[in-house]
Amino acid sequence: MTDDERPGSCELVRSTMAMIGEKWSMQVLFELCNGPVRFNELRRLLTPVTQRMLSSSLRTLEHNGLITRTVHPTVPPQVAYALTEPGRALNAAIHHVALWAETYGDTILAARAGHETADAVRTTG
Repeated sequence: MTDDERPGSCELVRSTMAMIGEKWSMQVLFELCNGPVRFNELRRLLTPVTQRMLSSSLRTLEHNGLITRTVHPTVPPQVAYALTEPGRALNAAIHHVALWAETYGDTILAARAGHETADAVRTTG
């Protein structure tokens, strides 16, 4: 891909953040961090995800090169998913974001509450 064909870095970051911000993507990545997991096991681990939503999330992650899909020739066929190297790296980055959220969660909640109170005063005042 040439530089002219490559999306701008802002667009690439935005599209990546949208992909991992999808409701089930981060959770799928976390569940795959210890090794391959079969589809039905993922579905159980991620209850209440629907089969359709899980399939969609898995397709998106596979399309973006973050996971691999392996079909085992059994009857019925068993499908397992695993992280790729970029998927493992992203999983590590998401882990850091999760730690940040835990560290600053109370600060964020307090700021939100302060703004909600200010908004309520402006609305009623």
